[in-house]
Amino acid sequence: MKTMIGILCGMVAWGSFACAQIPATASVQLNTVYAGADGKFEAAPDTAVLRLDIAAQQDTSRAAYDKAAVAVERVRQVFKNNAIDVKTAQFGFYQMQPVYDWKDPKRRVLGYRVVNDVTLKLHDFSKVGVLTEQLAAIEDTQNQSLSYTLEDIEQAKAKAAEDGLKKARNQANAVAVAGGRSLGELLYASVDVNQPNIVPLVMNRASMASAAPMATPPSTAEFTPQTVTINAHINALFALK
Repeated sequence: MKTMIGILCGMVAWGSFACAQIPATASVQLNTVYAGADGKFEAAPDTAVLRLDIAAQQDTSRAAYDKAAVAVERVRQVFKNNAIDVKTAQFGFYQMQPVYDWKDPKRRVLGYRVVNDVTLKLHDFSKVGVLTEQLAAIEDTQNQSLSYTLEDIEQAKAKAAEDGLKKARNQANAVAVAGGRSLGELLYASVDVNQPNIVPLVMNRASMASAAPMATPPSTAEFTPQTVTINAHINALFALK
């Protein structure tokens, strides 16, 4: 008898543990229907992100610093000429490092290289073309890139979630009608929203600078920014009438 009681208690304990491991959304509930759907919303970007590196190399560290400083000042002047507050640009990363002759066993120092990066966010897209062209013409600039993003994203997320919930409701309603029932109120919903990474357009400074000034339109002319797609996955539980 003691053995049977022990087995019974073990089964009850295991049953309680198993129930605790089943998520609430996965458990079967009578008179309900569960549906999952993907929603999306495409929004026009509100911000252009322009980024470039300033890199100068000279025989001495001081000369490299001075040469990079000249390029930075020219970048500032381009911003001012286009009525852009220099304080809105981010002059972030700065690095000075020696350049070695790796073919020399003694690793002789050939010179020094200064690298600085500049990032500018623009809401006035009409300035993008002229800025990319003028910045590309500055000596010692490289790796210029342009991408568009959506900073005011909350409304777009809500639209994507709304689209996903509408699709989930339509699926659940189709199941309810097929079973001779009607769809009731929403009992539970979960939302997972994500935004894909935007790959920036990298511009070749050499090819842009080789053309005569104003001889050809900027590379961004007559093109519109790519839309930003917000995706949302909805899991929803509805009552059945």
